[in-house]
Amino acid sequence: MWRGSTLQVIAAVVLPLTLLLVGISFSSFYIHQNAMRSMVGERDERSVRAAASALEAEINHRADTIHSLALLAGDGSTENLNRALADSSYLLDDFNLGLSFFSPDDALLAYTGDEKFWKTTPLQVDADNITTLVVDGKPVILVSSGTPKGNVVAVGAFSAANILQMVLEKDFPENGNAAVYVFDPEFRILYQSGPGTLESEPAHHPGIVEALNGKSGATYMQTGTDEHVLAYSPIPAIGWAIIIEESWHAVANPTLQTTQITPMILVPALLLAVLALWFGAEQIVKPLRSLEAKAAKLAWGDFKEIELPVQGIAEIRHLQVELAHMARQVQAAQQSLHTYIGAITQGQEDERQRLARELHDDTIQSLIALKQRAQLTRLSLPKDTPLQSLTELETLTEQTIENLRRIIRALRPIYLEDLGLVAALEMLVNEAGQSSQLKIEFHKSGLEKRLAAEVELALYRMMQESLNNILRHARATQASIQIEFTAQALHLRVKDNGVGFEVPKSPAEFTPKGHFGLVGLYERAQLIGAGLEITSTPGKGTQLSIYMPTKTSILEE
Repeated sequence: MWRGSTLQVIAAVVLPLTLLLVGISFSSFYIHQNAMRSMVGERDERSVRAAASALEAEINHRADTIHSLALLAGDGSTENLNRALADSSYLLDDFNLGLSFFSPDDALLAYTGDEKFWKTTPLQVDADNITTLVVDGKPVILVSSGTPKGNVVAVGAFSAANILQMVLEKDFPENGNAAVYVFDPEFRILYQSGPGTLESEPAHHPGIVEALNGKSGATYMQTGTDEHVLAYSPIPAIGWAIIIEESWHAVANPTLQTTQITPMILVPALLLAVLALWFGAEQIVKPLRSLEAKAAKLAWGDFKEIELPVQGIAEIRHLQVELAHMARQVQAAQQSLHTYIGAITQGQEDERQRLARELHDDTIQSLIALKQRAQLTRLSLPKDTPLQSLTELETLTEQTIENLRRIIRALRPIYLEDLGLVAALEMLVNEAGQSSQLKIEFHKSGLEKRLAAEVELALYRMMQESLNNILRHARATQASIQIEFTAQALHLRVKDNGVGFEVPKSPAEFTPKGHFGLVGLYERAQLIGAGLEITSTPGKGTQLSIYMPTKTSILEE
């Protein structure tokens, strides 16, 4: 064996590769250093943008809160204003200086919170505005919103430290490596945390002017023998700027020191790695891939595939035995669950039929009688009597009858019972196209065959659910339903040109990802023994295919 291909591979590939890696390792320090420098800069830039977004989101949230408070002002009477403030006392956690109402000419009408602030601070408020002012040397934020009538302006006040500490202290602690600054347009420091190099003139500090001008990015500043990263971003909602400063060496040094000693361990490690890779590929990776493929088929209900043996180490074989045992238990539980779901589905269909009969036999008949009574009333009135209200009543009654009939057809597809699946689907497509802007095409091929009633009903409901999903979620302009009969099976395909989505890898992921409609489709397919396949690409539409063997479900041709 050692005189064959294995030795040749080691001599021709492994040894040259080892020498190459040793050379690369010695020269990689400089490259790695520059990469770490850029990485820290990019990381800080993402962090400062995230912090700016979090601050802006919090400020906008409080602005929305004040807008809601303005809607409670009513007619602007003192009683309504005081009641609105009393009902909104829970907002004082966010607005630590209080809430108030002002008239359009800046007269204080009602307030709650810090009495000294509202009565001694001269305020000029504008509707739908966010402003910053300095009170007793501390920055304060005012959020205002006018009422729809424009007679009252709701105002909320809170200290800048209140929101800055809440948002920033968690991610940027005082004892961290990074320094964080927040400035207002007057270059006043609103917040400072961590070690930094800010001088007496903030306007000369890199990044501050750029951020206040609405720009974001990262730059580097030499500080003695060290180099600092400065990431900056604006906070457009209030005109502030946020700066993050830290030494990238403090982040990169531990990794760089490890990089320096790697050449000494690369050679033996590489040789051992070659052996480990060969063993792992043959005895672990290949068997695990085979087992993964079997598990994927198991997730879609193929319980026989997991029983086929795979090779590999003993742990993998034991894992397969346990998976096969688990699959048998899951199969038994799934069969019981399908029985239960089938009973629920049947009960649902029975209830739909009962409700459809009651609407048809009772409600619609009553509406028809009401329309006839209106018509008789029309005939009994003198000719010069105004009949506009009576005409509106007749029209509304006719529309209600038509809407109820449409609902009854959805609850109990009569065409399905009398004419079969093809006619029912054609009617479903026509009704969906008439009630929406979606262009839907219907295609039929092959010799039509009647299936068992429960099979046709399940397929009809699946098509109904698919069209509803397209109308509600796909934002499509075109869709099509194709039904194809062959000697062995029935094929149904629904296709649209909508936004598409990421198809879960297994049915177990439908519910956690919110695809409850897909859960219903999958369960109905399982109940009638049909195959279901969903293919979709974001931005390129979706196709749902149903394969139904007809050997055991044909009633008549």
